Amino acid sequence: MAFVTTDDGTEIYYKDWGSRDAQPIMFHHGWPLSADDWDTQMLYFLSKGYRVIASDRRGHGRSSQTATGNDMDHYASDASAVVEHLDLRNAVHIGHSTGGGQAARYVAQYGEPQGRVAKLILVSSVPPLMVQTDANPEGTPLSVFDGFREALAANRGEFYQAVASGPFYSYNRPGAKPSQPIIDNWWRQGMMGSALAGYEGIKAFSETDQTADLKAITVPVLVTQGDDDQIVPYKDASLKQHELLSNSTLKIYEGFPHGMLTTHAEVLNPDLLAFIQQ
Repeated sequence: MAFVTTDDGTEIYYKDWGSRDAQPIMFHHGWPLSADDWDTQMLYFLSKGYRVIASDRRGHGRSSQTATGNDMDHYASDASAVVEHLDLRNAVHIGHSTGGGQAARYVAQYGEPQGRVAKLILVSSVPPLMVQTDANPEGTPLSVFDGFREALAANRGEFYQAVASGPFYSYNRPGAKPSQPIIDNWWRQGMMGSALAGYEGIKAFSETDQTADLKAITVPVLVTQGDDDQIVPYKDASLKQHELLSNSTLKIYEGFPHGMLTTHAEVLNPDLLAFIQQ
């Protein structure tokens, strides 16, 4: 397996498929998953002639289960370590959920200043800020995230099963047809990571204000989300991202869930490709 070691000694696992001469696409996964959540997209874009890269966030998947650094700053720094190690240039970065926050901070603080980034795609992503504050009254109350932490600490396996089988893919909606293999794969990925990374990651994705990151980004950005996202409310996420970014295209999918990259890959993949090829 391929790893890069960061400045603080953390080993970050990554996949790197395709020709080194092809334009790279780097994928940033959501909480509490791994690079495996991008398998469908990686195979699709590989078949279209791109070089595809995805890494496991620290504490997740096959990367080091560190005791520290489970925050957005380290997530972005670790992504930069992979980019520097592979010397990726003219890359498209695609982030889902927490990975969207990671990708946005990477592009704003590392990628654009170095001229390494061509485009950014945010899918069902957490910026600018999820938690409710005086400055963000439309946000989700802190008590909701406290409930997540309590449930994770009490029985992580049960909590992850409830998320995967319910709101993540909108399998709790009337008439929904849950896929047990999809649920099992989500649970498998979550349980591969450390309980600490999962626990502290809740604060990272919900309480990190990324308004400045979004304002700093100038490359073309595709902002996309489903309006039935029960994990990251789209009115407090995608709509605000589009307002804060200087060069963005907004696409909202009617009835699509948070995990739409999995449940509606046949729609999302061609749309992402069209934006990349513009």
